[in-house]
Order: sequence, then C-alpha cells, then structure tokens
Amino acid sequence: MKIAMIGTGYVGLVSGVCFSDFGHEVVCVDKNQDKLTLLRDGRTPIFEPGLDRLMARNMAANRLSFTDNLKEATQDADAVFIAVGTPSRRGDGHADLSFVFGAVKEVAAVLTKPAVIVIKSTVPVGTNQQVADILKEARPDLDCDVVSNPEFLREGAAIDDFMHPDRVVVGVQSERGDAVMQEVYRPLSLRDYPVLTTDLETAEMIKYAANAFLATKVTFINEIAMLCERTGADVKDVANGMGFDTRIGPKFLQAGPGYGGSCFPKDTKALARIGQDNAVPLQIVETVIKVNEEVKRLMIDKIVDLCDEKLRGKTITVLGLTFKPDTDDMRDAPALTVVPALVGLGANVRVVDPQAFREAEELLPNVTWHEDAYDAVDGADAVVLLTEWNEFRALDLREMAGRMAKARMADLRNMYSCDYALEAGFEAYTGMGRKSLMPYDL
Repeated sequence: MKIAMIGTGYVGLVSGVCFSDFGHEVVCVDKNQDKLTLLRDGRTPIFEPGLDRLMARNMAANRLSFTDNLKEATQDADAVFIAVGTPSRRGDGHADLSFVFGAVKEVAAVLTKPAVIVIKSTVPVGTNQQVADILKEARPDLDCDVVSNPEFLREGAAIDDFMHPDRVVVGVQSERGDAVMQEVYRPLSLRDYPVLTTDLETAEMIKYAANAFLATKVTFINEIAMLCERTGADVKDVANGMGFDTRIGPKFLQAGPGYGGSCFPKDTKALARIGQDNAVPLQIVETVIKVNEEVKRLMIDKIVDLCDEKLRGKTITVLGLTFKPDTDDMRDAPALTVVPALVGLGANVRVVDPQAFREAEELLPNVTWHEDAYDAVDGADAVVLLTEWNEFRALDLREMAGRMAKARMADLRNMYSCDYALEAGFEAYTGMGRKSLMPYDL
C-alpha cells in the first residue's frame, strides 16, 4: 500500500519507518527543511535505539522517502496519516488541536480523489468527527473517510512496541476505512497481534484512559514511597510484592521523581479537561496531576536536606536529564523542575546525560555540561541520580566518593541502596521510599 505520513516528529517518523518495513511504500512529509536534509541524508533528528538502521534499510529499498511536497505525497496514497503534535494549550490544559486541523485542511486542499484520513495524533474524544466535518466543508466533492489510530509507543522501545504490539486500536466509521486499515496492519494480524476495531470515540478514549491509568500507577507508588520513608518499609520490596499479583502486574511500579515525557503530562491534563467539559469531573486523574507535581517538588527538598539545608555556593552534580533513558526527550522531564530550582537556590550545577544536550541546552541555562560522570563529581558536595541510564547503573561508587568534597548521594531512581553506597565510602544517602542516612542522622 501507499502511505503518506504527515509529520516527522517522534510518532510520525517511527510509524512511517515501521510501516515501510512492513513492505508499504511510505512518503513522510514535513515543512522543516533542516529536518528534511537530515532525513534525506539518512540521519534521524531524534534519538531512538535502532531507528537509524531501520530507516537506512528501507530508504535503500526505495520504500521510504521524505518530502515537503504535500500534493505529490498524497496523490496516490491509499491512506494519509496525520501525526502532528497536540501539546497542552497554555493556560487551560486542553489539547491544542491547531496543528491537527491545520494539517487536515492542507491535505484537503491538495486531494484529487477520495482518501482515507487517519489521525495518529492523540486527540480528545470527538476530534475525529470534527475532522470529518472539516473535510466535508473543505471538499464537498470528495467522499473521504476518517479513521482514529492512536499510538502506544514507549520512547526508547518504540520499534519493538510497533512491531510487537499488545494491541492495535482502530476507530472507523465506514467499511472502506476499515478495509484500508486491515490491509495496513495485515503484517501484524497475520502474526496474531490483536487489532481492535471500534467506533471513533471509543478509540480516542482508549488512548487517554490507558495513559491516565499508567500515570496513576506511577503516582500511586510514589506516594507509597513517601509513606515507606516514614514507616521504615522498603518501596522496592513493596512494589515487587504488589507486582506479583496478576491483577496489578509489575510495570510502572518503580518509584521515582515523578512522570514526565511527551504523553502522560499532556494526556492527563487533557483528559481532566474533557471530564470537566462534560460535567463528569475525573477526580482521580485530577489528583494524579496534583500529586505528581508535588512529588517533583519533594525531590528538591530531599536534595536540600542532603546538603545541610543550604545550597548556596555548593556544587551539585546531576546524572541524567531526560524523562527516561534511551531517549533525548526532555518534555516535562523532572529535571526541568529540579535543576532550575537548584540553580535558583544558589547551587553550582553540573549535568551529565548521554543524549540530552541538543534538547536541554536552551532549557537549562546556567549549568555546566560534562561528558564523564567521574569528572563531573570532582569536588562536588552531592550527586543526584535523576535518570536511570545504563551507564549510571554500574558506577564505581568508591571512586566517585573519593573524588567528592562531600560524598553524598540523592538516588532518586533507586539504582543503588543505602548500604551499598555507605560501604563504597559515601557519608550520606537518600533514595525513594528506602533506607536512608541523612546528615542529621550522623
């Protein structure tokens, strides 16, 4: 099949590359000339493990190309996917749909025959019907079909998620739309991956409900972690004990500095607004949003306490800035709350991250960038583990402690343990919901 993918952001690029690996002919469309130059050279503008190799393979096979010519890309397409951003609208938390509606209108203007328009972007319930109305108004001469096809990709594992999905969700309103999507995903259905077909509104709701539930799991275990710190329980053992229950499962039960990224923050806010707009306040979701912000602020308090309640003039090394490992995504990362707060309290902040520089350079001014974790802790008063990159999981803590002015660790991802850190020479340690030894305990 011939597919046009409008937008080469995270979702659009990963989806387009993977569709081409299914054997489809895919043309990805973007207006950004710098990005197009990178892509045509076989270079990816985002960091996603394995994406560059998969892209190169399909470009070499002439199944994948990139253009800014919307008309040519959509001319003979069996399906036109819209994969543009839907960020939180400043001020009210609603999803900003201007990019989606703008792309739909541009596509409608250049269509020469009826088309199946597939909304890949995460959009509030009712959006796909609005898209259908826009198409009818813009092109009453064409009988276009609208399909909802939300994505469920984890950054850092997106290719595996696309190729081996838990499910594919397709919302349709016509037999033609259903038939096209069945053909698009036939390589997956042949391998018995479930393709769930629903109406448009249900498909839209599935995406938001799934992300809100996962965000709730993250926030719940973070609250339990805070309680564990007061009671002496170990949150890692608590999470393991919960996760063995098949009704709960072990995923998303790792205590940490709060959720971030491209999906959970904006999708929980959007779902909360959908509830309010429909006079069905989603109290759990609203509380999750509130508690997650509180968790981020509590991380700052942990670091302040670790440093004798005074940060001015002290040197703090932060290891990891992205919201999770194996990505360069800084959107709503806990680091964007924690690091500016440390700087604002007078600390000299050094940062280390394998992939964040391109995204974070402008977002985090007044910090010193280092490539090596050991160099970054020379003479430091504390080290903060903020993202669980693999290279931070096997640090020589004894060497690190020996290089520091004061060997103190805030392990906000529970990569180590208090006993392990103390045996390596650290004088103080604080984690998430686990045994700690703070300066005031000495």
